[in-house]
Amino acid sequence: MFKSTLSTLALVASTGFAMADGAPMSFDVAEDLTRFVFAAEPVFDDGMPAYGNAFVTQGYIYEDGTLDDGAEGTLADGSPAFPDKVIGRWTCDGFFVGDGARTLTGAWVISRQVFEFDSGEILINQGAELADVDVAGPRAIAGGTGAYAHVGAEMTQTLLGMTDGFGVRLSIEIPGEEHASIAPEDQAESWHSSYFGHIDETDHTEWDSGVPVGPIDQVALPAS
Repeated sequence: MFKSTLSTLALVASTGFAMADGAPMSFDVAEDLTRFVFAAEPVFDDGMPAYGNAFVTQGYIYEDGTLDDGAEGTLADGSPAFPDKVIGRWTCDGFFVGDGARTLTGAWVISRQVFEFDSGEILINQGAELADVDVAGPRAIAGGTGAYAHVGAEMTQTLLGMTDGFGVRLSIEIPGEEHASIAPEDQAESWHSSYFGHIDETDHTEWDSGVPVGPIDQVALPAS
């Protein structure tokens, strides 16, 4: 029974990996600053968001490498700089942490990101975003559809910078199959044993735990 369950999990995982091969596992994101909105409070004296401020923003998903060498992905009016390379829409919401918009290093926002690809797939992640440029930070994959239904539990985000003040530019990468959260079939049984010990694979219709089963004797409670 257990072995057949493992085989099913491995089949599902391998199917997901095959589908992911046809979808981008690395891509760029350019924020459209005209879509960036934050709460009226709390803010600094200059009006920029401070710690605890809530925000929402959107932008464009580009083919991997589009924003290399400091390329600006969004024009001043919010339109994409490379419309023929846009492959989806990016939406991000969350809260400023650290020193808010003045954060120079470490986490400056805790956010959720939704990647909606033109192909129909959706990918969602959550976690901290770093203010440090060219430093890869982990993001937890919260869910996905289609090709992204079984891509693992983690992805990375690297801030490429903010050119001309038109918003953040990001490089996104999803680890390959070797980092997937569901083990392949030839490793699944050893993975399970390492956590739970040896399991008898013989089918059983009943398991005797040794604990008596039946009505629990009523215990008389003192009168109140």
